[in-house]
Amino acid sequence: MVKAKPWHKFYSGVPESIDYPQVTMYESVMRTVKRVPDKIAWDFLGTHCTYKDFAAQISQCADALAQLGLKKGDTITISMPTSPQGIICFYAANKLGAIASMIHPLSTEPEIEFYLNISKSTMALTIDAFYNKFNNVMNRTECKTLILAKIGDYLSPIKRFGFWLTKGRKIPAVPVNDKRVIWFKDIMSTQYPRAEKADMDTDDTAVILYSGGTTGKPKGIMLSNMNFISQGTMVAKWGNLDENDAILAILPIFHGFGLGVCVNAAFMGGGKSILVPQFTPEIVAKLIKTKKPNFLIGVPTLYAALNKNKDFKNADLSCIKAAFCGADTLPNVVKKEFEKIVKDRGGNVKLLEGYGLTEAVTAIMAMPLNHFRQNSIGIPFPDMDAKIVKGNTISEAAMGEDGEICLHGPAVMKGYLDNQKETDETIKLHEDGKKWLHTGDIAYQDSDGFFYFKLRQKRLIKSSGMNVYPTHVEEILYAIPDIAEACVIGVPDKDQIEKVMAFVVLKPGVEPSKNKEKEIITICREKLIKWNCPRKIEFREELPTTLVGKIAFKVLQDQELEKLRAKGEYTGDKLICRN
Repeated sequence: MVKAKPWHKFYSGVPESIDYPQVTMYESVMRTVKRVPDKIAWDFLGTHCTYKDFAAQISQCADALAQLGLKKGDTITISMPTSPQGIICFYAANKLGAIASMIHPLSTEPEIEFYLNISKSTMALTIDAFYNKFNNVMNRTECKTLILAKIGDYLSPIKRFGFWLTKGRKIPAVPVNDKRVIWFKDIMSTQYPRAEKADMDTDDTAVILYSGGTTGKPKGIMLSNMNFISQGTMVAKWGNLDENDAILAILPIFHGFGLGVCVNAAFMGGGKSILVPQFTPEIVAKLIKTKKPNFLIGVPTLYAALNKNKDFKNADLSCIKAAFCGADTLPNVVKKEFEKIVKDRGGNVKLLEGYGLTEAVTAIMAMPLNHFRQNSIGIPFPDMDAKIVKGNTISEAAMGEDGEICLHGPAVMKGYLDNQKETDETIKLHEDGKKWLHTGDIAYQDSDGFFYFKLRQKRLIKSSGMNVYPTHVEEILYAIPDIAEACVIGVPDKDQIEKVMAFVVLKPGVEPSKNKEKEIITICREKLIKWNCPRKIEFREELPTTLVGKIAFKVLQDQELEKLRAKGEYTGDKLICRN
């Protein structure tokens, strides 16, 4: 039995349940437009747009897309950085009842072809720099119309010239005779017949996002209007986000975290989304200093990078109302350092962890703003139920026992695109009569209802028959003063089944050596039981990251397995023991 969430004790300012409007995302944004027409909806590198003007841009884009043939049930691929064109097109497509397939603008040609075909996209939006990649694959897809945008479309004349001078002039010219190409700037300045709002249901599929693809090809995740409306509204209520707040949209719009929290949740609450098309610590630190956002949402690597940035350390940080971290485990040393910097610069916030996954849009639980509990990812948002079940079962685990996180509520996906088998393996009917999303993530719950994330199930290391949690080992490594970044994986071993291996980036000025490796392993042995200790340390200048900035442990794991295969010591499913 899922226990009632303890709102009365820990977060009385948030309702236990919310009455969500049974509308589309477009209609929901239009409600915000009606409520706060003159407030700023988005800010893009100094260019501002009010909600009233945002509504006009969405309508203009919808008129154009309809004229180009996009209609209810069709799919348009949006392959854009976090930019006005991307979000305008996103809501315009929704007005027409079309589905937005969101992909990374740096996708390779084979990936673009895969995404266009799996989504059956008839149209795509990307920036001019990526014309060639789309051009080379479109003939093998159903996509017949390519809308091209330029970064400078929404920049001031001075900034537009600066962009052209530094980067724009290096972009290859698009052939003028390609009849498939339509320029975004042109469709936004041409008069078209008015397109009526489609009769789209709140539970219809509105967005396709994609899984990370760490175990084969990415899966298309079908998300409805209600998935985004409920998740966005929950986030806005949880953070007490309203028309007087601004959120820094650092995370990209092809990812649920960026699209669902940094953009859509801001619009649900009537706040301002500060669009960040490219992430560097320098850019983000400058925006915090000049734009003074109230909300920071990011991944651990973002906060680790900000902690090292001089501009961030010298900025007035009293503006920060809340800071949340998700998508990966937050090292305690990163958290403490961030909080100290903010406090030293006039702020007073805790860097709070949350939890979510793309199969539920993104964040669905977090630590309450007025409460803190060490190492906890918090409690579920209104209307989201969470429980822990025993591994590979639907039976609920005992309080405090590790198990798999299962979720039920309005943010849970409809299923995987054209993949009923995977859908049935992920969304299961439980004895309570509800369908629960099995996340594959390991956690436990305390008696007050707070959850504690342990690891992604695929990260669990079995060493000498004992469970090793990589995040626990990484926490020890991050506490070593000479270490800037760390990632722990399991490597096949004939004696231990798996042995623990760590990849480490040292801080500037610290040289890698055999002695340094011995020193790190010695520290680990002092703080960890022996099967948790790294048997080998590999020093790297940098660690690979995923598209949203998480350390890509799977890449490191694959590299080590490939080394074993090359030596003839690993067949792909077992270690070959040599005497």
